Amino acid sequence: MEGKIHFTRPPKAQDISGLPQEGLVVHMPKGAFVRLSAKARKGLDAKGAEVVIAEARGRPIGLPMEKILEVVELHRDNRAYRQIEEITGIPKSTCHYLVKYAERQKLRSNGKTVYL
Repeated sequence: MEGKIHFTRPPKAQDISGLPQEGLVVHMPKGAFVRLSAKARKGLDAKGAEVVIAEARGRPIGLPMEKILEVVELHRDNRAYRQIEEITGIPKSTCHYLVKYAERQKLRSNGKTVYL
């Protein structure tokens, strides 16, 4: 049996003792792993759990790269965010975020660098 569990805060040793024994994969942010107590680390080691440190913060953008590029192009054509919302169906606040995000001039998508 393989189980996945995600901790947003460092778990206590008693929380770890109640986890399944085999094939456990524990996901947690770097800050939570650093603050993990010695007892909790020993408990994870005793269970043979694999600890995966989450690198990315926040929720990932759930839009395909083509939609993001379309929003950026419409903004470059001096369209208002409300117009972009009507055309693409993406909320205006998300459009604003994507345009701000695109000011970096490049994005990573599936291991490839995409220049905007």
